Amino acid sequence: MATSGAYAQDYSRVQTKTMNDNGTPFLVQFRSGGNAYKLSEATTVLREQLQLTKNDQMVQAKTDADELGFVHEKYEQYYKGVKVEHGTYTLHARQGNVESISGEFERVNNLNVTPSLSADAALKSALSFVGARKYMWQDAAEEAGLKATSNDPGATYRPHGELVIVRNELSRDAALQGKPTLAWKFNVYAQQPVSRAYIYVDAHSGKVVLQDNIIKHVAATGTFATKYSGTQTGATETATGGFRLRELTRGLGIETYNCRKSNSYTAAVDFIDADNSWTEYNNTAFDNAALDAHWGAQGTYDYFKNVHARNSYDNAGAKIRSYVHFDDVPGGAGYENAFWDGTRMTYGDGASRFDPLTALDVAAHEIGHAVCSSTANLTYSYESGALNEGFSDIWGACVEYYKAPTKQTWLIGEDIDKVRASLRSMSNPNAESQPDTYQGTYWYAGSGDNGGVHTNSGVLNHWFYRLSVGGSGTNDKGTAFSVAGIGIDAAAKIAYRTETVYLTASSNYAAARTSSIQSAKDLYGAGSTQEIAVTNAWSAVGVGAGYGGGTPPPTSVTYCASKGTSVAYEFIDYVKLGTLVRTSAADAGYYNGTALTAPSLTAGTLQTISFSAGFVGSAYSEYFKVYIDYNQNGLFTDAGELVVNAAASTSAATRTGSFTVPVSAKNGKTRLRVVMSDNSATTSCNSYSYGETEDYSVTITGGAAFASISGGSATVSNQFELYPNPATDRLNITLPNNAVVVSMQVMDVRGAVVNGARFENGQLNVTSLAKGMYTLTVSDGLTTFRQRFVKE
Repeated sequence: MATSGAYAQDYSRVQTKTMNDNGTPFLVQFRSGGNAYKLSEATTVLREQLQLTKNDQMVQAKTDADELGFVHEKYEQYYKGVKVEHGTYTLHARQGNVESISGEFERVNNLNVTPSLSADAALKSALSFVGARKYMWQDAAEEAGLKATSNDPGATYRPHGELVIVRNELSRDAALQGKPTLAWKFNVYAQQPVSRAYIYVDAHSGKVVLQDNIIKHVAATGTFATKYSGTQTGATETATGGFRLRELTRGLGIETYNCRKSNSYTAAVDFIDADNSWTEYNNTAFDNAALDAHWGAQGTYDYFKNVHARNSYDNAGAKIRSYVHFDDVPGGAGYENAFWDGTRMTYGDGASRFDPLTALDVAAHEIGHAVCSSTANLTYSYESGALNEGFSDIWGACVEYYKAPTKQTWLIGEDIDKVRASLRSMSNPNAESQPDTYQGTYWYAGSGDNGGVHTNSGVLNHWFYRLSVGGSGTNDKGTAFSVAGIGIDAAAKIAYRTETVYLTASSNYAAARTSSIQSAKDLYGAGSTQEIAVTNAWSAVGVGAGYGGGTPPPTSVTYCASKGTSVAYEFIDYVKLGTLVRTSAADAGYYNGTALTAPSLTAGTLQTISFSAGFVGSAYSEYFKVYIDYNQNGLFTDAGELVVNAAASTSAATRTGSFTVPVSAKNGKTRLRVVMSDNSATTSCNSYSYGETEDYSVTITGGAAFASISGGSATVSNQFELYPNPATDRLNITLPNNAVVVSMQVMDVRGAVVNGARFENGQLNVTSLAKGMYTLTVSDGLTTFRQRFVKE
C-alpha cells in the first residue's frame, strides 16, 4: 500500500486535553521541556493537534501579549477558502514555547461551498425573517450620519452578504440541526421596531439557520447615572453656550447626546450647561439621566483601564457614545430598555416598569457587551448567550463596586426598577426567577429569549458571587459544596482572563469552567487557593466536581484520539446497532457521530451490532473492534468494554457481533467506538496506518449507578484525594473514611499496565515513571477508585 500523507498527532508532547462537545479539542496543554513546541512551529501545532486536512486552513488574525508574559496568536478557520464562522483557535506561548492551545474548531467534511442562491435572494429571506417596518438604510439622515461619523463616503447600513460556514441552529430536522452549513451572513439593522442582528441564510435552501443578536436587550435592563448616584464629577468639553457632555481624555473620547424622545441618532443634540455646574437637570424630562450615562461611561472606561489595562471596549481606545431619551416610537409612552448596538449606547426613559435606564451597573453591563464583542464574541443564544449576559452582569457588579462601593453590588438594576427589588440578583438568582444551579430550579430549556439568555445567565452570576464571597450549602442537584471566597478583585481578574483569552463564540458552561480554571492557574499557579476556589464555585452551581473529586461535567470527559491515516483503500461503510443505522463513504479516517440519536441499550440484554468495510479496488484483510465505555470514565480499557473483537476478513458483506450489556453498566449516555484496521494490534487509542474509526453514543438504561470491574469491587468512584497532581516523585492517596488501600494499578494512556510505581505509607512513588498522563486504580476491597494523574 502507498504511504499516507496525513499528519498524526504527537501525543508525546500533550499533557492534558479537554474536548468540545463536537469532539474537537477545546484546550490542549503541552509538556514543558526539550521537546516543547516553539512559537515558530505554530502551523505544525495546529496541523497536528487539530488533524487538519488539505481543505482546512488556519489564518492568523492577530497577536496580543499580556502582563503574565504570554503571547496569544489568534487564528481563524477556513474551509476550502470560506471562513468558518466562530471557528477561532489561539496559541498561548511564553518565552518562545507554546504552553497551550484553545478554541473552537469545526470539523467540516464534504461540504459544497458553491452557493446555489445569490446574495440578493438570500437577503430577501433575511429581511422576511426580521419583518421590520423600516430599516436604517431606508432613513437618508441615518445613512448620511453614518458616512460622517465613520469618515467613509461609501459607508451604508444596507447589508452586504458574506459567504461563511456556520452551524445550523434553527432547523427542526435532526439531520440538519447543528451541522456546518454554507450560508450568507448579513448585518441587519432595523429601525422600527429596533433590532440589530447577524442573520445567516442557507446558501442553498434559503432558510435562516442562525440569528445572532448584536443589540443585546437586557430584557428590561438598566444603566447608571447621577440621578441614582448622587453628586459626582465628570469630564466635559467647552462648547457654544457653555459646556457639553464630551471629553477626550479617555481613549478617543466619551460623548453623551440627547435623542429628544425620538429614534434618530443623527438628529440627536448635545446637552449644554452654561457654567459647567450641572445642578438644574432634575426635571420632569429626567435630563439628569444624561449625567448618569456620561459618568457611568467614564467610570466603566476607568475600571477596565485601571484594573485590566484595557483601553476602551476594543482595547484600542474606541470612542464611547451614549444616547439618552431614546424612544423607538417617536413621542411614544417611553422606551423600557437599554442596549449596545455594536456602535453606541442607547438608553430609554422607561415607563410603567422602569425609571430612565441609566444606572451605573446597567451602563457597565451594556459596555460589557461591547467588550465581549471584541474578545470572546459569544454568540447570543442558548448557553453561549447566557455566558454573554452573565459576563455583562459581572462587569456591572465590578464597576459598581469600583465606583460606588456603598451600592448593592450583587443586585443588577436595583436603582431603576419601580416594581421589583432588582432585575437580577447574583447572590440569590432564584429571587428573580433565575437558576443558581446548572439545569436546576428556574433553568429555561425553551427557545424563547434566544434560548433563555437572560434567565440562564443566573448560573454564571452565582458562580462569580460564590467565587468572590464564598459560602457552603447544597445545590439543586443535591451536591454539597464549600467555597472559600477570594474577593471580588481576584475573581474579576480570573473572569476577565477567561472571557478575553480562552472563550470562543460557541463556548458553553463546561468550556467556561475549563477556561476559568486554566485562567486561575495562569494567574496564581496550579494548586493555588484561587484555582481551588474557582473549581469549588463551579461545583456549587452544578457544573462539574469540586476540587479533587466528584464527577466531571458531561462535556469534559476526554476520550483518546483514534484515527486511520489513510482511507485510500478501505474504510467503514456501515454500522447498525438498534435504532442507529448509518451508511457512509470514507470519512477521512475518523467520523464523530456522537450527536446522532443514541440507541437505548438495556442492562442485562443481548445486543447485536452490524458493520461492514468498504474497499477501493482490491479487498484487504480487515479487523473490527467495538468498544463501549460502560462506566463513563473516558477509557475503553476497563474489563468488558471491548465488546466485539472480530477476526480478519476480506469480505465486503455485512458482519455481525453480539454482546451482553452488563447489569453493572452506568445509566445514561456514553461512547461507542468502532475501529476497523488492517493491523490486529490496533487498539482503542491509536493513530494507525490504514482503516477508520467511528464514534457514536448509546444510552444505557436499567443499569447501576457505577459499573463493576472484574476482580471483586462492586462500585467504581473517583471521589478520593490524590495530590499533588501533577506530581514529580510522590502522590499522596487518601481514601474516604481513611480506608486502607488493598490493591493498586497504574495504566498509561494506551490502557497498558505500567510497572515500577511503588505504594507505601499512603504514598505512590512515581519517580521511575516517564513523563505523561496515567490512570491510577486503587481499591479498599469494597469500592474501586480511579483518577488520572500527570507525572512531570
